[in-house]
Amino acid sequence: MEAAVVLTDEGGLEGLSLVDLAQRLGVRKPSLYNHVAGIGDLRRELALVGIRELGRRLSRAAVGKAGDDGLFALAEAYRAFVKERPGLYEATVRSYRLSDPGDPELGAAEEETLGTVLAVLASCGVRGEEESIHAARGLRSIAHGFATLEEAGGFGISLDPDQSFRNLVRAFAEGLRQFGERGS
Repeated sequence: MEAAVVLTDEGGLEGLSLVDLAQRLGVRKPSLYNHVAGIGDLRRELALVGIRELGRRLSRAAVGKAGDDGLFALAEAYRAFVKERPGLYEATVRSYRLSDPGDPELGAAEEETLGTVLAVLASCGVRGEEESIHAARGLRSIAHGFATLEEAGGFGISLDPDQSFRNLVRAFAEGLRQFGERGS
């Protein structure tokens, strides 16, 4: 699987082929079918690897942190994952299209990752399942949007993108506080 991860990070999820993977491994393509059912199965496995790695990174980043510190740690860990593992990240984003809704492995990995995010959001005062999901979506959108624009070279102005990211996460944290004070 590691060879597939490397190929995906080098050329993107759409650029991954069983032929390229077989060449990288020094085997014939038919040999791969002993391990994966086809390209769809390989992409599903990559999504699972990616979701689990992202979950571990978020969990490690959040250990011992709460409130704004936890929020910043999650956002930075997410951003770093996008930068360091672009193809694998792409597989995680597309996992909802690749998976069967009844896929227990993907579901469990996604739930575990979400659990880390929800715990940090609870430490920020976010209450209730519905509000927590809205806040998790907001945080993910901020981290995803910023990191993907950054990776695409979308920040050409000579201001520090790290400061821009901190400002964005700080504004989100303040918004959570204001939203909590108003009560939905």
